[in-house]
Amino acid sequence: MAPAVPSLVLGLLVLSLCCDACKKVIFHVPSALEAGTLVGRVNLNECLQSAERISSSDGNFKVLEDGSVYTTSAVSFSDEKRTFTILLKDIQKHVEKKIHVDLVTDEKKTQAQKTRQARDTVLKRTKRRWGPIPSVMMENSLGPFPLQIQQVQSDTAQNYTIYYSASGPGIDQDPKGLFYIERETGNIFATRAVDREQYPSFQIICFASTPDGYSPEVPLVHTIRIEDDNDNAPYFTQDVFEFCVPENSKPGVIVGTVTAEDRDEPFTLHTLLRYRIVSQNPPIIPAFSLHGETGVITVLSPQLDRELVSTYTLLIEVRDMGGQPFGLCTTGTAVIKIEDTNDNAPTFKQIQYETQVEENKVNVEILRVSVLDLDELGAPGSTAVYEIIRGNDDRSFEITTDRNTNEGILCVVKGLDYEGAKQRILVIAVNNEAPYMLAPHSQQVVQSTSTVVVNVLDVDEGPVFKPCFFRMDASECDEVGTSIGKYLAEDPETGNSEGICYKIAPGQCNWINIDEKSGEVRTIKALDRDLGEMKRGQCNITVLAIDRNGKTGTGTLQVVIQPCNRNFPRIIKTDYIMCRDRKPICLTAEDGDIASYSMPFVYRVTDRNLASSWKITRHNEKSVYLSPRGDIPFGIYTIPVTVSDRSGKQGVTQIRVNYCNCVVPSECERMAFASSSVTLGVWAILAMILGSLLLLLILITICGCCGSGVMRRHVTDDCANHNLIISNTEAPGEEVMDHNIIPLQNTTDQVGCGIKTGDQQTFEMVKGRGHTLESVRGGGHQTLGSVKEGGGGQPVMDTCRYSYSEWHNFTHPRLGEESIRGHTLIKN
Repeated sequence: MAPAVPSLVLGLLVLSLCCDACKKVIFHVPSALEAGTLVGRVNLNECLQSAERISSSDGNFKVLEDGSVYTTSAVSFSDEKRTFTILLKDIQKHVEKKIHVDLVTDEKKTQAQKTRQARDTVLKRTKRRWGPIPSVMMENSLGPFPLQIQQVQSDTAQNYTIYYSASGPGIDQDPKGLFYIERETGNIFATRAVDREQYPSFQIICFASTPDGYSPEVPLVHTIRIEDDNDNAPYFTQDVFEFCVPENSKPGVIVGTVTAEDRDEPFTLHTLLRYRIVSQNPPIIPAFSLHGETGVITVLSPQLDRELVSTYTLLIEVRDMGGQPFGLCTTGTAVIKIEDTNDNAPTFKQIQYETQVEENKVNVEILRVSVLDLDELGAPGSTAVYEIIRGNDDRSFEITTDRNTNEGILCVVKGLDYEGAKQRILVIAVNNEAPYMLAPHSQQVVQSTSTVVVNVLDVDEGPVFKPCFFRMDASECDEVGTSIGKYLAEDPETGNSEGICYKIAPGQCNWINIDEKSGEVRTIKALDRDLGEMKRGQCNITVLAIDRNGKTGTGTLQVVIQPCNRNFPRIIKTDYIMCRDRKPICLTAEDGDIASYSMPFVYRVTDRNLASSWKITRHNEKSVYLSPRGDIPFGIYTIPVTVSDRSGKQGVTQIRVNYCNCVVPSECERMAFASSSVTLGVWAILAMILGSLLLLLILITICGCCGSGVMRRHVTDDCANHNLIISNTEAPGEEVMDHNIIPLQNTTDQVGCGIKTGDQQTFEMVKGRGHTLESVRGGGHQTLGSVKEGGGGQPVMDTCRYSYSEWHNFTHPRLGEESIRGHTLIKN
């Protein structure tokens, strides 16, 4: 912290020095002062010469820049002394100074002031000399110096002594010392000459005061105007003025404007300028005129020809004093360039050319032609544009312009045929890029042309395909090996196709082939626009033709696959559910062919019987509605529907309609799902059938063995010719019908076996010798006992039935329990 103490002390010292008070000023004033009264004047420069802001601590006083102190309002002094401070500030240097002002009342001065005011009141009726008219000093005055320019006087000088002083620019401000005022007389003098262009006027402040410091007059602002002297010659705003004008321009066309300025006082004769052309180079007939007041240059001559004179140089004079001879003047230069226009037509240097070229040559230069043009080289008016106006109907030739030499380059862009024409004669014309402009007093010119004779040289050439580009169409329905046409070439020398071989360049369409000798084109694959490179629908093939000498010619064969009606329309969805509201079913067909072979589709019910019950209504080109014509029973209907496309190709689709007693199709779908969940599969049904056949075979074998025994069976007469049905239920329901009982055989001495019919297990036992045992149908418990009367009246025990019952209970215990529940088998 120790080093900071000296720094702080130094800062306070500097601040105190910057704010030092200057010399105190004491003014003796009367006890009352009116507003606007000059209290006195303080020398501010002695305190702070660079003061930028001057202020007073007392609002009743104001301080002017020259140090004059005035009252801003009426002030009366109750005390003998009043003090305020004048604050001076230099904002840039951050310096402040203070001047303390003490106002001391003096009774004697108060009385003198009253006396002076009284005298001044008397003198108000006289003419005042304190406000003279502005002074005028001549610029560059020759003196003698000091030169009196004005006098200021106060009327109060008649009563008491008045001293005069002044301040402001030219006195105590730059340029200092130019003026001064005599203290006793008020005469203002100039000490030297003044330049008006630097100081056009001065405003100084004049003061009148008594020896004791009283100011009876308000400070006077006096203006000294410097009167202009014509000491500056006019000057042009540019060293050289450059203008352009097209050749052959009409008189009066504005070329440009030259401008000059003068530093002397505006709106005087010293700045009233006039222009004139002093000379023209080249010194021929004057080509331009110059407006003296505005400086506007216009065309004067009607024959500005760039080919004769391309540039004019004008020496121009500008003079002040309205162009009077005693005025000051200056000269300048204006350069006028004549712009080229296409007023000269190009002409060929030769009217006829001859050249030669070999046949079949392409993109070769055969001739260069040149022209003469007097217009500016490189300009649009001289750039040649060539064209062939005759003899190029087949567009075999082309002519262009060489931009560097302006020559015409004749080229062959299409091979020439010697056999067709041994010589070609062309007519070439030439123009310019810019349109031709007819010069004044000249005649219209005729377009220049030249004739070119082209001799065609014969060469041994290869075969030529005619045409060089050939198109063949192949149908998508064509079979492999179908011929789609021939593409032949000719030998230009013989005019026929003998001895020419044909080949297809490798790496091209692999589904087309050309016969080497005949030029016949065939398909080698099935055409399908949906596969591989055939998707584009076409293929460009380069075919080679080779003659006996090995000369080769090429041609382009374009094979286009045309679509055909390959597909017949099919209905996409075939299974539908129709509820009892008989809402129509929408049938939609699809066809893989393009639109020209597919829609609109035609629908028709194939079966006549079903067509009387079902009808088809068109929906759009692709769909129809299927609905019953009237009331039909619920059930599943299979309806054959034929769909034909635009070309008549048709396909039949079986539509399966489940006409269901439902409100919404989902109800019928649930019922179908429930029935399908208990439905046996094909293999399950087959296994059941095989099992039943095996069981039947076993029963027949067993019954056959029992029937061959000695045992005899007797039954009562009331059971004769009846069947005995053993059911697996206690009381057979009405579902046990006669058609469910299948008799096995009507011969004697045969035994029946169990047969599964419907949902019940039924066993039929057949008695030998035409007698049949039948179960007695009745309510309650039924018993099958021994037969009391049979044969010779002796009871007989049916050992075969007993053996069968045991076997049945062994193989089907559950069925045996249900069957035996209502029957009792008694063995004798």
